[in-house]
Amino acid sequence: MSKALAFINDKRVRDVFYQAALLIGLVALLVYFIRNASQNMVQAGIASGFDFLWRTSGIEVPFVLTNYTQSDNILSLFWAGVANTMLVTVIALVLSTALGFLIGIARLSSIWLVQAIAGAYVEFVRNIPLLFFVLFWYFGVIAALPAPRESLSVFGVAFLNNRGLTIPLPDAGANFKVAFIVIAISCLLHWLFLRWARRRKEATGQDAPILSVGLVLLLLVPVLALAWATLATRWDIPVLRGFNYRGGFVVIPEFVALLAALVTYTAGFIAEIVRGGIQSVPHGQIEASSALGLKPGQTLRLVTIPQALRVMTPPMTNQYLNVLKNSSFGAAIAYPDVVSLFMGSALNNTGQAIEIIAMTLAVYLVIGLAVSAFMNWYNARIALVTR
Repeated sequence: MSKALAFINDKRVRDVFYQAALLIGLVALLVYFIRNASQNMVQAGIASGFDFLWRTSGIEVPFVLTNYTQSDNILSLFWAGVANTMLVTVIALVLSTALGFLIGIARLSSIWLVQAIAGAYVEFVRNIPLLFFVLFWYFGVIAALPAPRESLSVFGVAFLNNRGLTIPLPDAGANFKVAFIVIAISCLLHWLFLRWARRRKEATGQDAPILSVGLVLLLLVPVLALAWATLATRWDIPVLRGFNYRGGFVVIPEFVALLAALVTYTAGFIAEIVRGGIQSVPHGQIEASSALGLKPGQTLRLVTIPQALRVMTPPMTNQYLNVLKNSSFGAAIAYPDVVSLFMGSALNNTGQAIEIIAMTLAVYLVIGLAVSAFMNWYNARIALVTR
């Protein structure tokens, strides 16, 4: 009897039991919801399953990165929405990070006016809903642009108006593929050179020309490769015909407005993360760098930012996930992302609510987990290793 009581009172046994009971309860609840939904759909005469994905879509999409057309199936429409969501998310991540870093550093500037402007921007952004930014950029900025006949010309090849930004489009992308391969090889060579320079430094103490090689491999080679591809390619230049431009590629105003809203909104939060990360670095590190003769810019780049990244990375992960989720606000201005196309148009045409909602949630879940996994790997890589 005492052995049975000891077994029951064992903390590890109780922990396993409670977790197993919770897991069984959650599975049972999920099964109940699925069966209940299935029965209700049968009684209402609603078909279930994913056969609807192979029906003809018939939905026109004004902004397509894939080869989708109206005659394609709904699955192709789904991937077109996913591609549009990924495009605005990735670009917004890069631009909001760059802008957030600039504003965060400006908040710590010794110039009072710069510090005040950056602080006012951050306080304004953090107290305004994102939907306001989306509607402001769409109705307040993009809609105020001139009509196509009075477009703002950019070097006579790109034209900005209230219908979007029309840019030249290459007739063939073979030259750019070669350029991107050259750029990828150049980046790989730079990475290999950094590893060799690090091993040489540890073995002999001699420095390698990292900055010079980096400028050549990461700046000069990509610029020359892209310049060659641009000059060697025939371009479809937009031409005004009637009331609009023909030719080229149109970046729709909904994309521009959503991208601008995500960047300006998220940058305010990233700026506070950057400011807090920089201020978390012990002041003794800055004093030591000054004693070694480093200039303020060198101290920021070589001492402060690398140490601050350890503090900034976890909250930055949350902001990156917010950018992904906030991209769904594009549905408010009819940007053709996965929410607008799939949960909007496709759902109205098919009525397959459960399947469409589940697939849309799965997209955000998979992308979000991938972003979290990458940021966790990066955080572990830059973490301070202690004995």
